[in-house]
Amino acid sequence: MKHLNSSWETRRYPRPKRSELTRLARRAAELAGLPADFDWDLDIRFVGDRTMAQANAEFVGHEGTTDVITFSYFDDPGSLFPGEAAVELLICLDAARREGEKRADSSYSREVVLYIVHGLLHSAGEDDLSPAPRRRMRRREREVLAGLEPEFDFTALFPPPGFRR
Repeated sequence: MKHLNSSWETRRYPRPKRSELTRLARRAAELAGLPADFDWDLDIRFVGDRTMAQANAEFVGHEGTTDVITFSYFDDPGSLFPGEAAVELLICLDAARREGEKRADSSYSREVVLYIVHGLLHSAGEDDLSPAPRRRMRRREREVLAGLEPEFDFTALFPPPGFRR
């Protein structure tokens, strides 16, 4: 991954330090098995429920919000223009907050990182639409998160809502 372009479209959640987000995204892409043989860009839009519901309806054909939507253009990387993203992720911070609050084994911060990992794994060819691939996807998520945990403090990177630096 050459560049990370990120946008933060909600003010309810503290923004991560750009340098740390870039470092995490590069390492997660590497652990997910994304191509290292050419330079590619990653775009991440951090959004709220309203924007995610609109994107989910427009691009996926589903009603309501979701956690992450992935657009991957690795099928034909030669068709990408310089500076054009090979992967685009829409991450719903409201979904991360809800899931982090209701799951004993997670937190808002961990959920945001999980959504980044999940999107990158989809870009690497993983699927979760049927039981066997879904089990593989969950295993790969755990492996990538375990690879990231020693290097990154998820809570410092993605402070929970209401946190003031």
